[in-house]
Amino acid sequence: MADVFPDVQACVDLQASVSPLPLGAARRGFCGRIDAIAVNGHAVGLSAGELESRLLELGFVEGARVEILHEGSFGRDPIAVRVNDATIALRRREAMAILVS
Repeated sequence: MADVFPDVQACVDLQASVSPLPLGAARRGFCGRIDAIAVNGHAVGLSAGELESRLLELGFVEGARVEILHEGSFGRDPIAVRVNDATIALRRREAMAILVS
């Protein structure tokens, strides 16, 4: 079955001099690498530590390649994110805790 999402290899890595931004603020097509997880109030119904643990378990680790593949039609939420070779649906509010460049 053909992949419906663009090839992650087609992404152009951003320069290291670009300051980190939250993944939740990025638009469809964004490609980059994860710099850090900084929960700081982005956990709804979860403790900051629990959200951080869940993101790490899903593969959102420092240095991982990340690409936004799709945005929901209502409020651009949720987003489909490719992290290395896995595709994950994530709320933008939770994606705000993932700093990328």
